[in-house]
Formats: sequence, structure tokens, C-alpha cells
Amino acid sequence: MEDQEILKQKLNDLKTEHRNLDDKIAEMTANPPFDQLLVQRLKKRKLALKDQIAKIDSQLMPDIIA
Repeated sequence: MEDQEILKQKLNDLKTEHRNLDDKIAEMTANPPFDQLLVQRLKKRKLALKDQIAKIDSQLMPDIIA
């Protein structure tokens, strides 16, 4: 069970970082001109976080035998 708690904490941390990046991207793009390269890097990081979130979600979900 300890591993699941660690995964849940990591999942929460990743989701928080993902939301923060989303807010930062929205804030930056709302005030032109903005650094397009930086926005692109932030979006790439956000996508990587989304992949990590999906991976941890699948680890926490119990296997369903059909």
C-alpha cells in the first residue's frame, strides 16, 4: 500500500504542475507579444506531464478481467 500512496502523491504533484503550466501559458498568450519558443517549450512540458499522469493513472487502476 505504501507504493500506492507514493504514486498518488506523485500524481497530485504532476496534476498541480500541469495546471500551473496551463495557467502560465494562458497568461503569456493573453498579452502579446510573447515568446513563442518559450510557449512551445511549456506546451511540450505540459504534454510530457500529461503522459506521466496517464501512466500513473493506469498503474493505480485495478486490472479489470473481462
